[in-house]
Amino acid sequence: MSDGKKRIHKTIFSAGSAVLVLVIVVLVNLLFAHTTLRWDATDDNLYSLSDGTRTILSQMQQDVVIKVFYSKHVVNIPSHIKIFAQRVIDFLSEYEHYGKGRITVEVYDPQPDSEEEEWAIKYGMKGLSLPTGDQFYLGLVALSADQEAAIPFIDPSQETRLEYDLTRLISRVQTAERLKIAIYSELPIFGAGMNMMMGGPQQGQEPWFFIKELKRNYEVIQVEANADSIDPQAKLLILFHPKTMTDSLAFAVDQYVLGGGNAIVFADPASLMDDPRMGPGGSIPEKLFKAWGITMPAGKAVADYTYATRLRNRENQVETNPLWLSVQADGFNSEDLITANLESMLFPVCGAIEALPDTPYTVETLVHASPNNELVDAFSHNMDVAVLRRNFKPSGVLRNLAVRISGTFKTAFPDGRPKPAAAAQEPAADETPVLTTGKAPSVIVVVGDSDLLYDGYYLSQQNFLGFDISNIFNDNLNFLLNTCEMLTGNPALISLRSRGTFERPFTRVQALERKAQDRWLAQEQALERQVAETNEKLRMLEQRKDASQRAILSEAQEKEIAHFQAEKLKIGKQLKIVRRNLRAEIEQLGTMVKFVNIFLVPILLGIGGIIFAMMRKRKA
Repeated sequence: MSDGKKRIHKTIFSAGSAVLVLVIVVLVNLLFAHTTLRWDATDDNLYSLSDGTRTILSQMQQDVVIKVFYSKHVVNIPSHIKIFAQRVIDFLSEYEHYGKGRITVEVYDPQPDSEEEEWAIKYGMKGLSLPTGDQFYLGLVALSADQEAAIPFIDPSQETRLEYDLTRLISRVQTAERLKIAIYSELPIFGAGMNMMMGGPQQGQEPWFFIKELKRNYEVIQVEANADSIDPQAKLLILFHPKTMTDSLAFAVDQYVLGGGNAIVFADPASLMDDPRMGPGGSIPEKLFKAWGITMPAGKAVADYTYATRLRNRENQVETNPLWLSVQADGFNSEDLITANLESMLFPVCGAIEALPDTPYTVETLVHASPNNELVDAFSHNMDVAVLRRNFKPSGVLRNLAVRISGTFKTAFPDGRPKPAAAAQEPAADETPVLTTGKAPSVIVVVGDSDLLYDGYYLSQQNFLGFDISNIFNDNLNFLLNTCEMLTGNPALISLRSRGTFERPFTRVQALERKAQDRWLAQEQALERQVAETNEKLRMLEQRKDASQRAILSEAQEKEIAHFQAEKLKIGKQLKIVRRNLRAEIEQLGTMVKFVNIFLVPILLGIGGIIFAMMRKRKA
C-alpha cells in the first residue's frame, strides 16, 4: 500500500475515532442527565444528609413544598454570600432526592416589583437593604397542607446548623401539635417584668436567646415561684438556677418526676448572673439531689488548667483563668447522643457532680473536666488568678460537669406532702394522690452551671446591612437543644447538629501550648516555693539578732538573699527557655506545613510526571 493511501486510511480512522468519542460523550450525558453523583470528601461529611435527616424524611406523612427566595439578579452581593446561597440550593437538592417525591424545591428570584417579591413579603422573608438601594433576599418557607414555617433569612455564619434548621422546618410542618416545656428560673431569662424573683421590672431587657430558641419549637410554660404543681401536659421540666425553691415547689418537682416526667436541672455553685442583692449565688436543691442519687459540693467550683480560658481581667490584660472551663471534644461522652457530636462548651464557674456510693440509679457522665483539676472555693473567681495558680494542686480525678441519671425514682419526701407556711387560714385539702415510688422510669440531666446559657457566653450578635445576625461560637445552646429533643422523644434531630466545623483548629499547636503551660506552671510554683522558703529563713535569722542589730543585715542574711537572687535568675532563664522553645516548635510546625502545601505536592507531581514520561519513552 502506498504512503498516500496509508495517510488517507489514518485520517479516516482518526476522524471516525473522534466522531465515536463524541457520540459516546453525548450518550453518557443523556444517560446521566438526571442523575446526581456527589462525593463528599470532607472529614465530617459536611455536605451530606445525616442518618437523622434520612430517618425523618422516610417517616413523612405529608408532602412538603420548599420555596427558596434568592436575589440572584443582584450583582453587588459579596462573592462568599453568592457561594453560600448556591451551596444552600445544592444542599436542598439532596432533600428533594431523598424525599422520594415527598419534597419539592422551588427557587424564586424576587426582582423589584415582581410577583416573586410579593410572595417573599407575604411569607415573611426579610430583605436586606444594600447601599445601592437593592433589596437582597435569602430565605425560604416550607408548606405542607395547612402548615407553614419559614426561615426569613439564612444566616451564612450558621452554616454548621443549616441541616438542623432545614430538617426541623420539615418536621415542624408535618404536624400542628407543639410540645410543652415547663421552666422555673430565678434569673431574668424571660425578660423585663416577667421574673418576679429579681425585685421588679427591668426596663429594656429582652428574654435570653435560648428562651427564644425554645419557643421556636415548643410551647414554653413559666412556672411561678409559689406553684404547688407542674402541668402534667409538659413533656419536660427545666429548673434553671433554683436558688430559693420552696418545699412546696420542690415537692411538685418530685411528684412530676415520679409520674414519669423528665427534667433538666441547671444548678450553680455561684451564679455570675445572679443579683448580688439576693444573697449568695449558689443553687443546689440538696434534698432532690440526694433522692436522685447525686451530690454537688456547695460553694465549690472546678478549676482546670487544661480547659482554662483566656480572658481579659479588670486591668484589660489577657490572663488564663482556670475557673472558666472551655471544654473540648475529649471532655464529652462520645457514646451519648446528647454530646457525641459536640466540639466545645464554655462553663463559667462550674460545680462538680458526684454519684452517691449507694445510688440505685444509673449515673452517666455527659461532660467532664480533665485530670488537671482541683476543687476550689467558687467565689475565688473574684480573686487574682495568680493566687489560684500559686496554690493549684491537680487532683488527677475526672470530675463530672454534667450527668444523666435514669431509673425509677423514689420520693424525696417520705413523710408526705410538706406542710405549708403559716398562713391566715388553712388551705383546702389536696385530693391528688401522693406518689412515693415512680410510676415509670424517668431521665434527669443535671448540669453544674447555669451561666453557660447567658447570651454573651455562647453568642455574638452584629448588625449586617440593617439585619441582626447571631453568631454562635460554641455548643452551649446545642447541648440544651440536644437534651430537650432527646427528653421530649425526638432523638432523630440530635445527629444533625455540630456535625463538623468549616474551620479546623491547629490541634498540635494547642497541644504544644498546653504542654508549655504545664511546664511554666511547674517552674513558677517552684519559684514561689523558693520565695516562701527564703522569707522564712530570713525571718528566723532576724529573730536571732539582738535589738541593736535589727537594722543591719547579717552575713547569713546577705548570703541567703544572694542565693535567692541567683535561684530567681536561674528560674527566670528557664521560663524564658520554655517560651522560646514553644515559639520554635510552633514556627517549625508552621514551616513544615507551608513546605508540604507549597513545594512538596508540586515536587511529587513533577517526579511522577518524569517517571511516567520515561516509562512511555522506554516502551516506545
